Amino acid sequence: MREGTAQKISNALLSGAAGFASFVFSLSAMLYITELNEKVVASIVAGAFCLLISYIASERPNSESARALAALGDRLLAVEDGDLVSPAPPSLQKTMPKLAAAVDTLFAEVRASIENAHALGMYDPVTSLPNRLHFRSEADKLLSEAEGSRSAMLFVDLDRFKSVNDSLGHARGDQLLIMVANRLRVVVTAEFGEALQRRPLLARLAGDEFTLFFPEIQSSADVERIARRIALAIAEPFELCGHSVDIGASIGVSICPDHGSSIESLMRAADIAMYCAKSLGGGQHCLFDEQLAAEHQDKIETERALTEAVQRDEFLLTFQPQLSLVTGEIAGAEALLRWNHPRDGLRMPDTFIPIAEKTGVISDIGDWVITEVASVLGSWSREGISRRLAFNVSPRQVERADFFSRLRQSFGDQQVPLSMVELEFTESAAMEVSKAVLVEIGALRADGATISIDDFGTGYSNIARLRTMPLDRVKLDPSLIADIEHCARARVVVQAVIQLIHGVGCEIVAEAVETVAQADILRTMGCQAVQGYVFAHPMYEDEFLDWIVNANPGSRSVA
Repeated sequence: MREGTAQKISNALLSGAAGFASFVFSLSAMLYITELNEKVVASIVAGAFCLLISYIASERPNSESARALAALGDRLLAVEDGDLVSPAPPSLQKTMPKLAAAVDTLFAEVRASIENAHALGMYDPVTSLPNRLHFRSEADKLLSEAEGSRSAMLFVDLDRFKSVNDSLGHARGDQLLIMVANRLRVVVTAEFGEALQRRPLLARLAGDEFTLFFPEIQSSADVERIARRIALAIAEPFELCGHSVDIGASIGVSICPDHGSSIESLMRAADIAMYCAKSLGGGQHCLFDEQLAAEHQDKIETERALTEAVQRDEFLLTFQPQLSLVTGEIAGAEALLRWNHPRDGLRMPDTFIPIAEKTGVISDIGDWVITEVASVLGSWSREGISRRLAFNVSPRQVERADFFSRLRQSFGDQQVPLSMVELEFTESAAMEVSKAVLVEIGALRADGATISIDDFGTGYSNIARLRTMPLDRVKLDPSLIADIEHCARARVVVQAVIQLIHGVGCEIVAEAVETVAQADILRTMGCQAVQGYVFAHPMYEDEFLDWIVNANPGSRSVA
């Protein structure tokens, strides 16, 4: 093999260096994604070169070029020991300076590729803050270094961020996240300056979730003061492309060693506390404590028990009458769900329905309710009892494509006419359902079913939707009427709501009426029906059937 041949091969290496560098970048990024490290990347690069060099050296081992390439081979093998810095061997620089320069350039490209891949894997590309992986790693180190000191973890979850993404787009949402990250940096810097030996760690975990870890604190009061400052900082309006954007932050706080001695346990405690802050309305902080821990454990146990409750037939229905304020007769009844918990006894819906909604178990529970209501109405019909029965429908249920067909089939199997059925949708669900769902609801109403909005006055009502939705009845939330006996403002509000509902042609039902005085006021205002302890408590089926016979002697039909 002549010297010219080696030169041609070296020229080929030179001409392919740029493309090979690009390939190495892609390869290093790919290997990062598959969680291989830079040593593997470098070894692959070295191996690729060594194949070429071995071929050249074997052709003419005593040539000066071959010896220079052999030296390059030794240099490349040093990559396996992590050497990506040393230059090309002097013999290669003397014999093939262009190839030596290309090799040096290529190594620079490899180093940059690995650094870029490392940055992609360790930092959030939007805010440039450490990501979850980096945060966990660094926080573990800081916690071990601060052994014996008190540390603190803060979880920051933005309130109303989704509405910004929905209204202004994800690009504007990313800009808002950058602004939030900058405000968090300012709070930390202003609070500590250069006072601490170990600086707090700020990261973006995912979406609109941020976290801060303070490896050394003096007291829980100091951390709560920081949490309040963060809440105030995020509550200040953001100027975003000509829009003034108001969001807030729900903040959870946990402290080491009081609430955990590992990063994992501190993050879990801070997360629980954050959800507590959000449940209180947001824009504030909560410090983790034993009560929150107990509530969280109860929630976990409830989730686990709910998954088996339907199969174990642990649910049952009670029935509460609705009375007409116009005629004084029974205007129907509502079927109310109860859970006969194997350990806790009878549990009310507010202790498990929210959990069932979040976990999705509500769909199975809802199916059970529909089947049971259909069975009850079918049994009543065969006994000559004709009573309209209302039951609640979960938003998660109507999301299922087969919900309406299954509902119709359940009542059809029991030969129950839809005129005996009343479906109650929560106010928020009624305002958010799709047009396709509205069509299905309208078809049910056309076939005789009564459609109601439950708990009206607790959400953000879309008046246009209230006007266009196929609707028969609106049930006032108990919070609206609780103070009407003693508060003139409460009466003004209720009167205005009643007039609004009358304006869209719907009947009004007031829930949780507890006194005769409340019922009298509601009657004067134009409320047509009431439901509450003033007339009857929820009852089991046998009690309910006895009650309606005594309430309306000689009549077993709906008023």
